[in-house]
Amino acid sequence: MDSAPFLQRFRLTRCWAALSLLCSLHALPLNLDPVCSATTPAKYSLTFTGKWSQAAFPKQYPLYRPPAQWSHLIGVTHSSDYHIWQANEYASNGVREFSEKGEAWTLMKEVEEAGERIQSVYGVFSAPAVTEGTGQTSSEFEVFARHSFLSFIIRIVPSPDWFVGVDSLNLCEGDQWKESISLDLHPYDAGTDSGFTFSSPNFETIPQEKVTQITSSFPSHPANSFYYPRLKQLPPIAKLTLTKLKSNHISSIPIEPTQSNKIPTDNEIEDSRINTPLDCEVSAWSPWGLCKGACGEPGVRHRTRYVHMHPANNGAECPSLEESKACEPDNCV
Repeated sequence: MDSAPFLQRFRLTRCWAALSLLCSLHALPLNLDPVCSATTPAKYSLTFTGKWSQAAFPKQYPLYRPPAQWSHLIGVTHSSDYHIWQANEYASNGVREFSEKGEAWTLMKEVEEAGERIQSVYGVFSAPAVTEGTGQTSSEFEVFARHSFLSFIIRIVPSPDWFVGVDSLNLCEGDQWKESISLDLHPYDAGTDSGFTFSSPNFETIPQEKVTQITSSFPSHPANSFYYPRLKQLPPIAKLTLTKLKSNHISSIPIEPTQSNKIPTDNEIEDSRINTPLDCEVSAWSPWGLCKGACGEPGVRHRTRYVHMHPANNGAECPSLEESKACEPDNCV
């Protein structure tokens, strides 16, 4: 029997099978990151507005040593394969030092190494610190098609390891740069310090936890400075505004905060009216005291509790701090 026709048919069958497989693969949807095809770079103005007011966040609001404020801002323009920080991932040593102490040397070294290693970072910029919880700071930066993403981080001061920021915000859509972007910002926990309050002493988290967003109910501990169980969500603690500049010229960087740019705009005036209700918080009851009274007559014993947190902004008033009940007098002979 001549095997040549059989081998020929076998080879043809294999070829058709391979072609069918290739066709089916090409027919599958490809889940690729959007590619920026802008032909020219773009310049943006960034404005960070702190909304950390005592009215919006009355619980344990820091008034002194130090008062509520924001660290300097560190921003990076980069490609999609780089992250200065990510929610639900472990913070780097640089992010740890910055979020806990405001020290940026290690973070800058990490950014520099990423730029040299995988050429994913185009530029680094900064903006000055804000000395009040409700001030503003600004800066300008440049982006290219290859590096169309913006990330930044700014520390909440005082805090254990809390910060706000943006991770990998794409400023490009197709072949166009976005004209303006406005985002509300919420606090994040770097997962490196276990303090619950703004002024908690250093208490290293072992093992380190992942970066998580802080909400009105998480961490679910009454001592947490952001714990507002009556709220579905926290009011924004800050705001980011990005505006594409018409000119290719970037003015001096960074732009120092002035008294004029601390004056709220119309939108900020509306935001300043946010009054978050803070319910009274009291301690657990003390043990019952001794039963006091004359022998042979009903006596009374007392227990007390004290106020952990006074109410604010029409929050629930404090309950009774003392309670009594009848008893038989002690030590009667």
